[in-house]
Amino acid sequence: MNRTLYTLLFHLGLPLVFLRLLWRAWRAPAYSRRIGERFAFGLPPLRPGGIWVHAVSVGESIAAAPMVRELMARYPHLPITVTCMTPTGSERIQALFGDSVQHCYLPYDLPWTAARFLNCLQPKLAVVMETELWPNHIHQCARRGIPVALANARLSERSARGYARFARLTAPMLAELSLIAVQTEAEAERFRLLGARHECVEVTGSIKFDLAIDPALLARATDLRDQWAAQDRPLWIAASTHAGEDEIILAAHRRLLERFPQALLLLVPRHPERFISVFELACKEGFAAVRRSTGETVGAGTQVLVGDTMGELLFLYALADVAFVGGSLVPNGGHNLLEPAALGKPVLSGPHLFNFLEISAQLRDAGALREVQDADQLADAVGELWRDSAAAQRMRDAGLGVLKANQGALQRLLTGLARLLG
Repeated sequence: MNRTLYTLLFHLGLPLVFLRLLWRAWRAPAYSRRIGERFAFGLPPLRPGGIWVHAVSVGESIAAAPMVRELMARYPHLPITVTCMTPTGSERIQALFGDSVQHCYLPYDLPWTAARFLNCLQPKLAVVMETELWPNHIHQCARRGIPVALANARLSERSARGYARFARLTAPMLAELSLIAVQTEAEAERFRLLGARHECVEVTGSIKFDLAIDPALLARATDLRDQWAAQDRPLWIAASTHAGEDEIILAAHRRLLERFPQALLLLVPRHPERFISVFELACKEGFAAVRRSTGETVGAGTQVLVGDTMGELLFLYALADVAFVGGSLVPNGGHNLLEPAALGKPVLSGPHLFNFLEISAQLRDAGALREVQDADQLADAVGELWRDSAAAQRMRDAGLGVLKANQGALQRLLTGLARLLG
């Protein structure tokens, strides 16, 4: 498939795209707003001539935050525009940066929508987070002489095989990229084999290791535990959970309550459309549950707090003694393991970590990560860490050590971007 055929199929598929948008809007009403932006109509006022950063959703927005702040500090005269594709990503961008950046949805990957968007924005540089590759957007940038950098790039063997099946589409697209800043040498070689220019591929490491924790966050967490009279309560978090995981986590918590009657679980679903259903599930299972968004008091009898707010995940991690990272008990590929590690938490996960193979291997080898298969193993692991403070401290120290050993990727990336800005 080449780009012309891809574009034709995309146009033919627009009715399906629209139906999917309606379906998502039915589940999450925020999808019904700002639809025009997805076709480059009704864009907010945008100052041209700056840096455009694309972060598809929440995870990429968080990963991009340190880079965006550094770009703002280094190039205060250039407006920075951050785009995404999802309402949750949009909310996170607005929470992270407020009015200090320009923001809108990235229009769909059609030549005319990409052209309208770029004619409006006229960026000096485009930075795409991780591996969100859109052939028409990249080609329209190349036509205008706008350098495109792929930052914190990931490419698994599985994804590489998928791209290889469409080599006539992907090879020209990759050749139009000016910088591919990859996390590992193995991923660099995959990009080269798929058609990226060798001189444009650089191994910079993962900027997720350059996560800095605000001390005020830890102080706020201590204050809230004091308000809950929960400094001595065993408290754990299950974060970024997906459908099919919550039942396992609640079953583990039920077992923990048999041994630790005062135990408190912070249960944080990954997607906002699941907030209410997860709370209802906890209540249906017989737990004394409250929702974070309502401001209800967490008392001695509260067993589950459902984290149904946006932009608070780091803070909720900071509240806990032990952190389980979701998307890993079901074959979703896992989520960011480094956030709880950076907060000095022992980290647990399920076995499905194919989106974070390098990071999970480093944490596992250092003794900072334990993988569990089911509710019984999860309960045993959390309970053991509560009982054995020395083991918990070893995991904390190991996680912080892994982060320290891998930092520097952000500076290497920024050096590459500075070359492109010239």
